[in-house]
Amino acid sequence: MHKFIHSLNSKNKQYGLTFIEVMVALFILVTGILGAVALQATAKQGSFDAMQRSVASSLAQDIIERMRNNDPLALESYEGNYGNNNATVTAVCDENNLCNPVTMANRDLYEWEQLLMGADVVNGSNNVGGLSGVTGCIVHTSNAVKITISWQGKTDMKDAKKVDACGSSDTKRRQITTEVFIF
Repeated sequence: MHKFIHSLNSKNKQYGLTFIEVMVALFILVTGILGAVALQATAKQGSFDAMQRSVASSLAQDIIERMRNNDPLALESYEGNYGNNNATVTAVCDENNLCNPVTMANRDLYEWEQLLMGADVVNGSNNVGGLSGVTGCIVHTSNAVKITISWQGKTDMKDAKKVDACGSSDTKRRQITTEVFIF
């Protein structure tokens, strides 16, 4: 009986955790925190890419609506490449000079190019509202119109090569293409 009481007393004398248990718990906790931080960074990058794609899609829809509001005979006036490193279109009609379909197309392209390059949002003298390294390309055949917008993302990914020679081909290039019929 004496041995039984002695063994009960020895069990009651163990207090707290061992150093190894503390280290294992700390390792699990740190691994979980690092995983959460990496997940947050990936989610933020995905959100940024989605926002850029949304802006590009909105810009494509903008020029399509401008083209639909003009005379279909002026579609050829819209064709070309616009944005960074391209010739800037100048607006040729305003409240003093009435627009015909061709000058209206030129004004539409001027305003669209300003949106592409982010001129609607500025920080000091820098345009900050548009997409980085953006090129907008418009090609038309009869009443079929193809709008391609290329821009530079922040991370590398596999490039699908140039489409219609729009934008520079590299591993950071992002691109959307929209095809519509305008009657």
